Amino acid sequence: MDELQTPSLAELHALIDMTNTLNMEIFYWWCTALMILIHAGFLSYEIGASRLKNALAAGVKNILAFALIIPAVYLIGWAIYNAFPDGLVPRMDAFMASMPWSESMGPNIQDNATGIFWGAFALFAATTGSIFSGAIIERARVSAFLILTLLLGGVLWLFAAAWGWHPEGWLTVKWGYHDVGAAGVVHMVAGFFALAVVINLGPRIGRFNTDGSVNPIAGHSMPMSVVGLMLIIVGFFGFLGGCIIYNGGAQWINIYGQPTTLSAFSFNTLMGFAGGVVGAYLISREPFWMMSGGLVGIISIAPGLDLYHPGLAYLIALGVGCLAPMMNQLLLRLRIDDAVGAFAVHGFAGFAGLLISGIFLSGYPNMEGMADISFTGQLVGAIVMASLGFIPGYMLSYLLKQVGMLRVPRQAEERGLDLTEVPAQAYPEWDAMHGQAAVTRFENSSPATSIPLENKLA
Repeated sequence: MDELQTPSLAELHALIDMTNTLNMEIFYWWCTALMILIHAGFLSYEIGASRLKNALAAGVKNILAFALIIPAVYLIGWAIYNAFPDGLVPRMDAFMASMPWSESMGPNIQDNATGIFWGAFALFAATTGSIFSGAIIERARVSAFLILTLLLGGVLWLFAAAWGWHPEGWLTVKWGYHDVGAAGVVHMVAGFFALAVVINLGPRIGRFNTDGSVNPIAGHSMPMSVVGLMLIIVGFFGFLGGCIIYNGGAQWINIYGQPTTLSAFSFNTLMGFAGGVVGAYLISREPFWMMSGGLVGIISIAPGLDLYHPGLAYLIALGVGCLAPMMNQLLLRLRIDDAVGAFAVHGFAGFAGLLISGIFLSGYPNMEGMADISFTGQLVGAIVMASLGFIPGYMLSYLLKQVGMLRVPRQAEERGLDLTEVPAQAYPEWDAMHGQAAVTRFENSSPATSIPLENKLA
């Protein structure tokens, strides 16, 4: 019988290194799996927020966006992230190394990292598309949505990540930008992009009366929307897990290389969620806004997720949770119809979160060679992220509007997008049981029959 040989020190080190590598892969594998729940949640809550005649079209948009953004990130988006940390001038060696024909962009037994990190970034990109999707339900062409979401998820978000998340991103190195949980690089970019598009898209038929009062347009299933929002919260734990770096044999680090822990993320994610729910509920008393407030709370504390005391995180989330429904009310007074409050939840909450973090985290030291966190740096970062979303979103949607590609015709909108854009019916048995779903017309509604938003939120 052969004697067992004691492994050498070098063999033990190699075994430990491989174990750490495999643990890293496993961690991000499951983060990516959880992130898919975000899209299941968006699918559910947008379907529920649509009327019967538009329910399936809302879901189809989400599925198609998911399927188109992922290859876009593979073909060009990953190269944008790696090649543009300095601004708009690319690093050509990094660009070429991230193109589809690179050895790292496929099965490679020597590379356990690229594919798993690419997967997480592709899911971040798809999240921007899902955020944008809800704002334009019930009147946008599916084709226009896909063109717009490819720009947002396949290009713009990768520039945001290159500038504000890359270890050498110019916002971080020069300004000390700190956005651990992606309040700016994901949520603000998508939220301001959505705002720009809905300005050009216009409100749904009957949303506003001539005197400026608002007609409520309720979705067909509030329970479906609320469950969908809760699924998004579950998926956020994968999303935020992907914002932390597994550092084999050492402490976890955040996206900027600073030491952190999953415990810090756990404390503040849960406290932010709870504070946002309470804040939105106090103002709106609505289940939809109550659950949306949970998202608002997490997004508002996301920039300082690794640094806040849990009590402070709760108070920040509570305050921004109170403000988000008011921001949506302001948009309605301006006759801007954001169907699910995407700007208030993602754009406004991300902007508020960055500014608040600039107040409470100012002076916190960064890694060597990078500027310390400052209010000015957070403000500059917020302006950059807002501009990166709003300006291209406005320009492209305006162009689509001018050529008649942005919005469905009036007759199609009145009939319902399920039959005109999909075409299919989400609930075909409805006609047999109740007759054809009525098309509500608001054009001749008198002010007495409309419900002002302030009463709706009371």
